[in-house]
Amino acid sequence: LFMEINMNINGMLPNNTFENKVILITGGGTGLGKSIGEYILKLGGKLIITSRKLDVIEKTANEFNKSFPNSTFAINGDVRKIEDVENVIKEGINKFGNIDMLINNAAGNFISPTERLSANAFSVIIDIVLKGTCNYTLTLGKKWIKNKKSGSILNITTTYAMTGSGYVIPSAAAKGG
Repeated sequence: LFMEINMNINGMLPNNTFENKVILITGGGTGLGKSIGEYILKLGGKLIITSRKLDVIEKTANEFNKSFPNSTFAINGDVRKIEDVENVIKEGINKFGNIDMLINNAAGNFISPTERLSANAFSVIIDIVLKGTCNYTLTLGKKWIKNKKSGSILNITTTYAMTGSGYVIPSAAAKGG
């Protein structure tokens, strides 16, 4: 799927589309977040990637920085914890001077029949996918407003948020929110 997505988006945007732009990607160390990040780098951008898994984002940042020197800053944090969100934004701005775009990509799911999930398991997914998106959007949005800066936000969703699907009910509910 990721290879197909990459093949379809190559060449869609003009060269240097993201020149002098800093993009923050939650869940930026693997999967779709990593693919989007690589594409942004090819178009001249700089990245702040974040995840709870420091080893994962450091590995991705090292890969990116080999091909695009000094382009990627990895900082771990949990989207569910407002202190972590504030720290990622603060340290990202300290590193690159600004954040121009936010890509809310962090996600989680338990691939399980819904009736087997505990209320806590359901809440964990809502907290990551929905509340994590809110935490970053509100925190960075308020900073942009205060500093009279423009910014862009892209929230990654999925078709099953509208159609539903087995084994992904908490994620579908959160993505729909």
